[in-house]
Amino acid sequence: MPASDLPTPDQPLSDADYHAKAFAVLSAVEQLLDRWLEDDVVDIDARRTGGLLELTFPDRSHIVINTQPPLQELWLASREGGFHYRHVAGRWLDTRDGSEFFEVLSREASRQAHQALKFSA
Repeated sequence: MPASDLPTPDQPLSDADYHAKAFAVLSAVEQLLDRWLEDDVVDIDARRTGGLLELTFPDRSHIVINTQPPLQELWLASREGGFHYRHVAGRWLDTRDGSEFFEVLSREASRQAHQALKFSA
C-alpha cells in the first residue's frame, strides 16, 4: 500500500475515548478466550496487567497486546513480528499496511494455536 493510502486518524481521540476503545479491545479478547475455555475450544491463558494483555498458547508461545497511550495505538507482538494499530473510522488499522487488528490477531493466534480461531470486536 502506498504511504499516502495508509490509515491516519481523522482526528486524535480524547484520552478518555482512546482508553475506552483500547480497553474495550482487551476486554473483548479476554471474554472470547473465557468462552473458548468454557466450551473446550482451546486453552489460551490470558494475563492482563493494566494496558497489557499476554496470551499464552498450549505450546507456550505468546502474543502480547499492549496499549500505547502517548501514540494512541495498540501494539500486537507475535512470533511473526510486531504490529501497530491506530483507531480510524471505527476500526483499529495497522499503521504500515492498513490491515485490521482482529483479522491479524485471528491469523496470528490461529498459527500459534495450530487451529482456526476467529477474534472479533
